[in-house]
Amino acid sequence: MPRKINRILVVDSSEVARTIIVRVLNEVMPDTEITTCGSVQEGCEWLQRQRFDLITTALMLADKDGLEFSRHVRASSHHRYTPIIVVSGDADTRLLREGFAAGVTDYFDKSLGYQAFASFIQNFMQRNSGLVGRILYVEDSQLTATLMLRLMEHHGLQVIHTTHAEEALELLQDTAVGGPRAAESFDIVITDFFLQGRLTGGDLLHAIRTRFHYSQQEMPVLVLTGAEADERQIEVFHAGANDFVAKPIVEEILMARIRSLLLIKQQFAALKRQTESMHRLAITDSLTRVYNRRYLLDHGEQFIADRSNYPVAAALLDIDHFKRINDNLGHIAGDRVLESLGQLLLDRLPDNAMAVRFGGEEFAVLVPCCQSSNAHSCAEGLRREIEALKPAGVNITVSIGVASNQNRPEMTLTQLLNSADQALYAAKARGRNMVCA
Repeated sequence: MPRKINRILVVDSSEVARTIIVRVLNEVMPDTEITTCGSVQEGCEWLQRQRFDLITTALMLADKDGLEFSRHVRASSHHRYTPIIVVSGDADTRLLREGFAAGVTDYFDKSLGYQAFASFIQNFMQRNSGLVGRILYVEDSQLTATLMLRLMEHHGLQVIHTTHAEEALELLQDTAVGGPRAAESFDIVITDFFLQGRLTGGDLLHAIRTRFHYSQQEMPVLVLTGAEADERQIEVFHAGANDFVAKPIVEEILMARIRSLLLIKQQFAALKRQTESMHRLAITDSLTRVYNRRYLLDHGEQFIADRSNYPVAAALLDIDHFKRINDNLGHIAGDRVLESLGQLLLDRLPDNAMAVRFGGEEFAVLVPCCQSSNAHSCAEGLRREIEALKPAGVNITVSIGVASNQNRPEMTLTQLLNSADQALYAAKARGRNMVCA
């Protein structure tokens, strides 16, 4: 989903209050553009010059009050749906009674303080993010499409229009994960239920849910239909639609539906990112950023058994005299050494290799499609690079034990690592800072 820079208009007659509000909002929302002014007249002038995602206003202003300013906002062409928050220390009966009619979205009690105000605005923006997204729009009526495109683009949406379900399916295929245009993926699909051609809007819906296996949260679909019969509405939902809008289109209803579906997609994307982040934390070592021992034990056996990886070379690396580094220079220096070594392994090894922090100062590496004759020379090159690394100004060397399953393809992970461990023990016994196979 495209990244959006939020713009907030703050209207308050107190220059001191405006200065403090800008400072506290910048602290919690550094990517937000904030415009301030002190009167209704100035606020109305800004509404004509710029589009805002949120407007806050004090109740008492120099020339008029906040409710009257709210009415001006609702009457403007670009801000009819922009959220308005009234900041007041006294939500009196008039404010509660007239606020809805004036178009006020929410209130904040300024007696709670400016830090609480900043948190309130931050949470509000997260819950009520503006219209931003990439829409696949399928409509075969040129007149309807022209009107809809103008309307949606007017609200800042990026819309790709196609007239047939077949072309829409091709676009979805190309922009799916792993497709040639995955970076241009869509956030929601809007389609007419009745389309000319071999496939209808219902067929498109069915393909989205069964062919691409998109859930209603992963790819929300809004259907446009001229039929208002209950049977047709049921058919729309059974086909996999999230919602529908009946023709003729009412702008306020359409945009409310789109906003709701974009919020569903944003929440799904946020949950997916959180899940992926938690998965990465579970399988990687937080200091060195290579895989952890648990990942090796869970996936190493399958890695070795995969015939496309044969032959697999295994290496165990141990930092020589690492305890001296911790004892003489401190654990922070020791951590820097481990961190640098982990980064070197990530940079140096091929993408299909598996680098693991095996424990303490010891690392394990599995390299696929590596002949026995090459394993020793590759490990020797790695040893020399580590010797030249000098992380945090510390001279370090490693002992490396290498093993391969080339002559014994039936070897298990335990057997392969035991062989590498025996070679590592030999490297240490011979004086360290060397490779043994």
